[in-house]
Amino acid sequence: MAEVTAALVKELRERTGAGMMDCKKALMEADGNLERAIEILREKGLAQAAKRAGRAATEGLVGAYIHGDGRIGVLIEVNCETDFVAKTEEFQNLVKDLAMHVAAARPDWVRRDEVPQSVIEAERRVYEAAARNEGKPEHVLDRIVEGRLEKFFQERCLMEQPFVKDPDRRVEQVVQEVAARLGENVTVRRFARFERGEGLEEPAAAEA
Repeated sequence: MAEVTAALVKELRERTGAGMMDCKKALMEADGNLERAIEILREKGLAQAAKRAGRAATEGLVGAYIHGDGRIGVLIEVNCETDFVAKTEEFQNLVKDLAMHVAAARPDWVRRDEVPQSVIEAERRVYEAAARNEGKPEHVLDRIVEGRLEKFFQERCLMEQPFVKDPDRRVEQVVQEVAARLGENVTVRRFARFERGEGLEEPAAAEA
């Protein structure tokens, strides 16, 4: 099987507008053949976003979710192209669901390209050291590190996480499906998650 490089995935994503993981799977299925991968995405209906990808999504909503007891709060901005779509029940429900997802799944970034390079390099060092400590052979270290880094992205980046209401689908797939039904470019721009007491240290116990 031909190697599926990050550059190839990026090119396919730019040409089709499909999600990163969908592009990677299509390239693997196509044995690295870019044109065949495009056909696969079109057959699955995942390349429909291509026509919308270049259109500006400047409307939308800022949604909020507060956990019942006030312990967790989330603000999230989801954009679409028109105010008309922003007012639809389906779009508003998507925003609510995404805010609830952020509260439950605790992502740190929207997409993997937002993860600072310093964080990625630090993770690589940790994974490499752990693999060596586990006695893994040198010639497989890179593959092990890349696999664990991929898992890191899937756990910490919102768009790659399993959707809390349907773990068989990723958040990116859920957003794409709504975008396809609404006929507009729909994007998650940013979010903020607050948890009561987060980052505060318990006061030191008084000495007897």
